[in-house]
Amino acid sequence: MKRLLESFAVAGVLALVIIAPAVASAVVTLDTPAVTVVGNGPSYISLQVVSGASGTPNGFTVEWMPKADYDIYGWGTDHTPPGFNYCTFNGVPTLNVTPGVPSFLLGPNTAVRVVLGELLDESGIYTTYSSEMAPGSEYALRVRAEGGPGYNSSANSRTLIVQSGTHEVCRFTIGYWKNHPGNWPAQSLTLGTVTYNQAQLLQILNEPANGNGLLILEHQLIAAKLNALLSPPPAAIVADIATADALIGGLTPPPIGSDSLDPSSVTSLESDLNDFNNGEAGGDHCTTPTVKSTWGKLKSLYR
Repeated sequence: MKRLLESFAVAGVLALVIIAPAVASAVVTLDTPAVTVVGNGPSYISLQVVSGASGTPNGFTVEWMPKADYDIYGWGTDHTPPGFNYCTFNGVPTLNVTPGVPSFLLGPNTAVRVVLGELLDESGIYTTYSSEMAPGSEYALRVRAEGGPGYNSSANSRTLIVQSGTHEVCRFTIGYWKNHPGNWPAQSLTLGTVTYNQAQLLQILNEPANGNGLLILEHQLIAAKLNALLSPPPAAIVADIATADALIGGLTPPPIGSDSLDPSSVTSLESDLNDFNNGEAGGDHCTTPTVKSTWGKLKSLYR
């Protein structure tokens, strides 16, 4: 009898263990990041995203759409509105790197720079949009911290209306040259010591960099050399082009070859050539004949 009671006691303890409800761990709802515009150009909009007190332990997402579409459709709740795009930043950047911030997984109250319009060459992201922004265009934009294990996504930030830059264009960006091969002033270019025909150059321009500094640099170098054939660049850009060619040497990028460079080794050159291709280089007095046009016609050139 004693053994029987002991057996029931053990069984009772086991039963209690089995039926006792698990204690759920608290799920944190993340604070909403803040976003501001810190720069723009005809092909890009540069943003500063600042995490809230809870950080962005699983990254953050920026959503945007043309303001004209936003005015008609809003963000949409049960459908994807026309023009809607997004980018989730949740890895390690290699193009636009914020000093002291190693990844998009941000700690509390941390600021990071991201650039819409330059996402083809960025890493640590997932996006529906890798083209340039249209010049002189307004966009509606918002940001949120992404959820994940132990975290709920934050609320979306307030909607911000942002605008890409404008200027009288006589320099053209990567996006223009990719989409208008018939307007190229040359059918071949030498990058480093290797000469490529137009078909190969277009392959290079359309290849995502994925952290490869050689592609990051050659994308801007191709556009810069085509722009230089339209009108002589300032001396500083001539020097940058020569330095870029020396750095590249005989290296051949994907998809033509398989060579690479550390992205940190091309940061300064890429930035200078990017400014030049956006018509923002100091001392550039471009004299390419231009035809006065509306911004609507001009924007169509970049698509």
